[in-house]
Amino acid sequence: MSWEDDAMRITVLTVPDCPNAPVVEERLARALEGRRAEVELVEVRDTGQAERLGMTGSPTVLIDNVDPFASPGAPVSLSCHLYRGPDGRVEGAPSVADLRRVLADADAAVDCDCPPMDAAGRGGRGRLAPVAGGLRAIQQALLRHFAATGHSPAMEDLDAAAAADGRTAAKVVADLAADDFLVLDDHGRIRAAYPFSAVSTTHRVCLADGVEVWAMCAIDALGIPDMLSTDAVITSADPVTADTIIVTSADGHMTWQPPTAVVYVGQRSCTGPAADVACGALNFFTSRRTARTWARQHPDNTGRTVDQARAEALGRSIFGSLFPAAEPAEGRG
Repeated sequence: MSWEDDAMRITVLTVPDCPNAPVVEERLARALEGRRAEVELVEVRDTGQAERLGMTGSPTVLIDNVDPFASPGAPVSLSCHLYRGPDGRVEGAPSVADLRRVLADADAAVDCDCPPMDAAGRGGRGRLAPVAGGLRAIQQALLRHFAATGHSPAMEDLDAAAAADGRTAAKVVADLAADDFLVLDDHGRIRAAYPFSAVSTTHRVCLADGVEVWAMCAIDALGIPDMLSTDAVITSADPVTADTIIVTSADGHMTWQPPTAVVYVGQRSCTGPAADVACGALNFFTSRRTARTWARQHPDNTGRTVDQARAEALGRSIFGSLFPAAEPAEGRG
């Protein structure tokens, strides 16, 4: 497989002999103004092909497989596509100004200059629970259980650690959940303890000792090897293409396949625990191009792409301190 580079992909869908095809190509060339892009003209000959490609009239302009001019619920069509320009006139091709606007919007979707979101949640307060009330003891006990078994502990597995502070495991776990150190399901069972998930996710991490765990998101997955002081292999999938991304961590160094892979760091426009607000918007992508496509398809998310080094640093900064340096988990390969 040949992996895509970061260039924007622009596809112009037209019916054969569409008089506006050369018009939109000429306007695109002016609007791009040196921006790296692959422009392809595709002739669509029947409604079946139009439906597969997302054509809503001739010409239809797709930016990274997304139609920025489409109205909600626009039907598939082989007829002429009419565009209203900035001056109100209706034409058979988008104006240069409108093309520049949607191209800039596509770049801004994942390439803004804003700093990465607080991927840990908790308003920058970090993921290490306080010592008081037995919170840290229980947090570390359940993280060790995840690392040793690949699944969440039952309350009785945590009773001894909680008893040292004169509390029940259920009470300490409830306090940890209230402050977003972990997530409970509707039955009060531990569904997640960042960075681990008790249910399958897109992000699987195979530790050096053979234990497989699920990570809540891409950043959590990248933080696990450093947190546990172990080698590991992270396997995930691009949400757009379903292509596999593999990150191999050995002796503190990470190798990514494909080499073009990036991470989108974002959050939804809502409030709540990080599991609901951020984890679904922290994903691996095979390239900036597919990250850009995903961002445009999910306008309720805000964020940016980060390169591999920045993503690794985020994982280390959030999870690297969850175990004391003198007590690393087993398994350095």
